[in-house]
Amino acid sequence: MNWTAKTRASNAGTAVQSKPGAGSTGSATSPSANFRISNGLKEFLQHLEDEKTPRILDLGQVSQATLNFFIEKGYRVTTEDSLRSWKEFLSAEEEGLRLAPVGNGQQKISQAYLAEKFLETGLRYAEESFHGVLAWDLLDYFDAELLPRAMERLYSLLQPSGIILAMFHSRPAERFHRYRIVDTQTIEMLPAPTLAVHAHVFQNREILDLFGKFRSSKTFVGRDQLREALFLK
Repeated sequence: MNWTAKTRASNAGTAVQSKPGAGSTGSATSPSANFRISNGLKEFLQHLEDEKTPRILDLGQVSQATLNFFIEKGYRVTTEDSLRSWKEFLSAEEEGLRLAPVGNGQQKISQAYLAEKFLETGLRYAEESFHGVLAWDLLDYFDAELLPRAMERLYSLLQPSGIILAMFHSRPAERFHRYRIVDTQTIEMLPAPTLAVHAHVFQNREILDLFGKFRSSKTFVGRDQLREALFLK
């Protein structure tokens, strides 16, 4: 599918296609507090429609509705709740330090070390395993040392011309949400117990730098302070 040809305006929002290193902005509307029109999801799906059996990696909490949505369309879906895995990993590491005998392993462990150790078991798939990745707002919650390492891993997991859909809060999130797909252009935001504190509000340049290895990007800015961003490998 021609990526450039997909840039267009609609009542639901507008977008501008760009190369990483140049900003892109748009707008989107939200039909209610919990349901939002998602031009990002719509274009994510359109980009994959020519694949015979698209393979998707969903990095959010497992949602049966989302699984059913993709399975009915003939997609193969792999789910990994990466934020929960990261927080559980950190808790286990902290507990291990707390229980260690005095003078044995109680030195401060760097965040870089923890990020590397987490990725020894997290996001472990063969290179170029997936046509698409749903990152949701995961990156807003990852620690600074984990972010670039996770992006390197995700880039390697995508096939050439693979695509990532990610979301970024334009201000600190007021509460924690999970996401599920309702239809080809609607996402439900489900309030959930707080799993992690919102770590960072990304500026446009920071987002583009984070996805610097990707060759093209497109962003939709919603009235609900949530930006949807598509990145093409």
